[in-house]
Amino acid sequence: MGQQQREVTLRFLAEPQDVNFGGKVHGGAVMKWIDLAAYACAAGWSGKYCITAYAGGIRFVSPILVGNLVEVDAKVVYTGSSSMHIAIEVTACDPKDLNRKITTYCIVIMVAVDEAGKPSPVPTWVPVTEDDKRQHATAVKLIEMRKIISEEMDLYMKPE
Repeated sequence: MGQQQREVTLRFLAEPQDVNFGGKVHGGAVMKWIDLAAYACAAGWSGKYCITAYAGGIRFVSPILVGNLVEVDAKVVYTGSSSMHIAIEVTACDPKDLNRKITTYCIVIMVAVDEAGKPSPVPTWVPVTEDDKRQHATAVKLIEMRKIISEEMDLYMKPE
């Protein structure tokens, strides 16, 4: 396997077809961009085809307007045996002033798969900087929280 790439940034202009009825870029378009960036990041880290296993904690904090320059930053913050937790941050600005502001953030879990679609091992990511260690610790906390949420959802979804 070649060199791993831990971080990816997608950049583009928000287009008129991305707009909702309120005149802002709709959440579905943003979620598609998030998934694309997460895939590119996970594939760059693992060197393999990857599928989305989970996207959670999506926070829409500021609208994106048509014509905004959008950046979707994706970074590996935790690895399991075949999974990669990707931290996503979406920012946008008017390309004439470049005054960037955060619009959306979340965590996406991608799983590397082999030709048969079965989970495939990925290289381990080890945090080095203090920021890396903080992000890694947050990912571990989120794993525990997802287990609790999953158990609650199982109870909710099962018929009595």
